[in-house]
Amino acid sequence: MRPNRLAVFGYAHIPSLIKNQRQIEETALPDSVARAELAAAVAETLVAAGYREIGLDHFALPDDELTLAQTAGRLRRNSLGYSADTCKTLIGFGASAIGRVGEGYIQNEVTRDSYSRHIAAGRLATSKGYRLTDEDRVRAAIIERLMCDLEADVPAICAAHGFDPIRFLESAERLAMLAEDGIVDIEKGFIRVRQEHRFVIRAVAAVFDAFLDRVAP
Repeated sequence: MRPNRLAVFGYAHIPSLIKNQRQIEETALPDSVARAELAAAVAETLVAAGYREIGLDHFALPDDELTLAQTAGRLRRNSLGYSADTCKTLIGFGASAIGRVGEGYIQNEVTRDSYSRHIAAGRLATSKGYRLTDEDRVRAAIIERLMCDLEADVPAICAAHGFDPIRFLESAERLAMLAEDGIVDIEKGFIRVRQEHRFVIRAVAAVFDAFLDRVAP
């Protein structure tokens, strides 16, 4: 068996949402160091087998569509993972599915029963949505390029949206710490994540996420 691509995700332990996970003793789970070592071992094995690393957690053969998209600089990432599809609209079907339309994001009813009732009644099953601001779009573009390419030209992205890059670079206070730790290199607003630290790309992208520090009412 030699699939064209693989997505390798770390185990997500969320017993508050997945009840049968409560049977697992948390102290028996690998810590962050062990998880990183496991991810590195998987990557080393797959690369040796001829696969290319795609972003954070995907692997694809050299002639796969994802690899070609990455090489061409048009790799995308959505709520389902990496994609070569450049369509700006994503319609989610099923309970809890997340979709994207021109103005922002929408999510369907989370429970299957509630979703089914809406569909049976001939209604849209959308439960909530979020309208993107212009600033949100800039931040999303920076985050997507980091997640896809392990680098982002912040000044170029900001210029394309009519924003001053200084505002975004100065608000990303943790960037300097990441640079000091040797995780990223920064030159004139161009951010590049070192290849050996690709497994912490989420932490780098997170510095541009304006929602992480917000406290829910």
